[in-house]
Amino acid sequence: MNLSIVIPLLNEEESLNELHQWIAEVMRSNGFLYEILFIDDGSTDGSWKVIEELSEKDNNVKGIRFLKNFGKSQALHAGFAMAQGDVVVTMDADLQDNPEEIPGLYNMITREGYDLVSGWKKKRYDPLLGKNLPSKLFNFAARKTSKVKLHDFNCGLKAYKSEVIKTIEVTGEMHRYIPVLAKSAGFERIGEKIVQHQARKYGKTKFGMERFVRGFLDLITISFLSRFGKRPMHFFGTWGALMLFVGFCFAVYLGIDKLFINPTGRLITERPQFYIALTAMILGSQFFIAGFLGELILRSKKKQQNYSIKEVLNKKE
Repeated sequence: MNLSIVIPLLNEEESLNELHQWIAEVMRSNGFLYEILFIDDGSTDGSWKVIEELSEKDNNVKGIRFLKNFGKSQALHAGFAMAQGDVVVTMDADLQDNPEEIPGLYNMITREGYDLVSGWKKKRYDPLLGKNLPSKLFNFAARKTSKVKLHDFNCGLKAYKSEVIKTIEVTGEMHRYIPVLAKSAGFERIGEKIVQHQARKYGKTKFGMERFVRGFLDLITISFLSRFGKRPMHFFGTWGALMLFVGFCFAVYLGIDKLFINPTGRLITERPQFYIALTAMILGSQFFIAGFLGELILRSKKKQQNYSIKEVLNKKE
């Protein structure tokens, strides 16, 4: 199979038939062997019924239905686990991503040797203050922090080698940072392609301004994990050693001062340096304990996270 197209969705009943028809036309015109994986992330409208009808008419359509809304990252994770294509393309279900971009993304993976290609919505049809400007600020911060040179981390239209999505694990709300996760896993060939952005035709966006706040918090998390995720003691041990050194220096100073310089002065416990020394040594010890616990957890067996899936459509050709 050439392509697996993974489409997470939430309450996109109106757009699914049109999206399916559009994708199918592009696939047929390019002669691809493909599958379309619709991941219904707990929709409360008729989205799942539409997916069932599409699956009955088209053997290329498969679906996963979550019992409740888990989020886009979990939907992508389930889709990645099910995907069988040599190249996996992700896109949104709201018709804002253009399926006609898929062949170009596919060729960049198969012919130009990229591990991952991210779409770049250079011209956006979103409100300036509502999504456009915050997105630009977010992408700027993400580039500077992650060192991955992409203009649009939020673009849902991306293409991956199968090995990439089978290697990384997308949890929490890390779907924005799949390129960062891929680079951290050793996939260095990351490309970018300018793609056409469509104005939303049906419904309304499911994301508010809070996604940018969560995005920045996730950025801090992913930056830390990419640097110290496999060696937590390097981070916690460094800060622990620094704190212990500071505390030890203050303790030595207090001892020398009390014994040899000013033996009749205030009690050591009445001096602020005593509390600085005590606090620093306690913090240093806690940093070391955190580092040891991190190393122990890292070496323990990973438990695979399971999600509640209500129904699965997986027709074989």
